[in-house]
Amino acid sequence: MIRLAQPADHEAILLLWLRSSLISHSFIAESYWIESLQMVREDFLPKARTWIECDEKGHISGFISVLNQQFIGALFVEESRYGDGTAQRLMAAAKEEYPVLLLEVYQQNHRAMAFYRKENFEITAETRHPGTDMPTWILRWFHPLSE
Repeated sequence: MIRLAQPADHEAILLLWLRSSLISHSFIAESYWIESLQMVREDFLPKARTWIECDEKGHISGFISVLNQQFIGALFVEESRYGDGTAQRLMAAAKEEYPVLLLEVYQQNHRAMAFYRKENFEITAETRHPGTDMPTWILRWFHPLSE
């Protein structure tokens, strides 16, 4: 089931975020993610609109967070759920809500890029992530009827 996250979900979301960040960004020092945990907890999650996918017992298998009604700040899925449609369902929830979505993805994150291409995101800019100085792309998706 997909639903909007509640404050009571935040700690489980944070744990999933940290585990998934370490797995999917092995090209970035672990210390960066550990040091970012407080900012995600105190600043990012309270400001974002977050959808989670969870089972009937409340176990969270994935989440997507959108800031400023258009910027996907996070899309993470448990590694055991890769390829089962969780990410597509979460993305569909965000696409239903917003006609334009933007995100930043590390150029070395090939798995994520393949997913975003399937979801019809297009590269609009090349930049560097301010926290890691790693090369990233800015991607954009828009609903075909919105422009």
